[in-house]
Amino acid sequence: MLLLNVEKVLKNTTLSFKRKGIASPGLDAETLLSCYLKTDRPGLYMNFERLITDEELKWFSRWVERRKGGEPVAYIVGRKEFWSLTFEVTSGVLVPRPETEFLVEEVLGLCSDTNDHNMNVLEIGTGSGAISVAIASELEKVRIVATDIVEDVITLARKNAENNGVTGRIDFLRGNLFEPVSGKFDIIIANPPYISEEEFAQLPPEVRDFEPREALLAGSEGTEFHHDLIAEGSRYLKHGGWLLMELGAGQKDAIESMLGKNTAYDSIGFRTDYAGIERIVRARRRLVG
Repeated sequence: MLLLNVEKVLKNTTLSFKRKGIASPGLDAETLLSCYLKTDRPGLYMNFERLITDEELKWFSRWVERRKGGEPVAYIVGRKEFWSLTFEVTSGVLVPRPETEFLVEEVLGLCSDTNDHNMNVLEIGTGSGAISVAIASELEKVRIVATDIVEDVITLARKNAENNGVTGRIDFLRGNLFEPVSGKFDIIIANPPYISEEEFAQLPPEVRDFEPREALLAGSEGTEFHHDLIAEGSRYLKHGGWLLMELGAGQKDAIESMLGKNTAYDSIGFRTDYAGIERIVRARRRLVG
């Protein structure tokens, strides 16, 4: 039997993904094959003539079939890059997304504006730990508490902190929302569930069928968790502290109204992502009152 080389396997996989209607067939093929061969994407192109054995092709084909079945690449290879760091991911956590990096940027900006890198930061719903680990990687003096409701998720986040060299800078606590937390913080951050029940049915299959529902769904309007974070967050923020949250498309007015009706907050503002969607909201705990 004639063995295939890296170039031919890559071309065949890309074509197979195109026929299946996968949005980024070339990139997905490169990522899967480079991870399977334990190299990087440039390494594939430097070794185009490297032959793939029958045994290797047999096992790699299983990855290809999983991707064609809609499973996200990150779950297949078990990792995802975020903030130029590598995070282990499992089907129990959301796949970290580029737009969530705006939350990290906002925290770094607040620390820079106040010239205070000793801030106490609380993250609610840490998942893979991507946000907190990214912040800790940039700010050595920051003190971070990160919560999640699932013990296995907390274990994964701790592992990602260790793998990225920030063990000891983040305290991971298990509990729902603010339940395991005490004290007050300079910054509270969250990428909460923000998909409505109606929107959930319209999600791409690779999100709807594979990523954890509990990390996506947030009631009929998609803002249940924002409401709880706003209502409870003021009790855990220092005066002058900031609440930062990610939000979904079309949710700006509802969340702005929630914050506007809560007298604990002022200085409400939004930041758009690269697609022009209001993606991040920030509000300050009033200096007095």
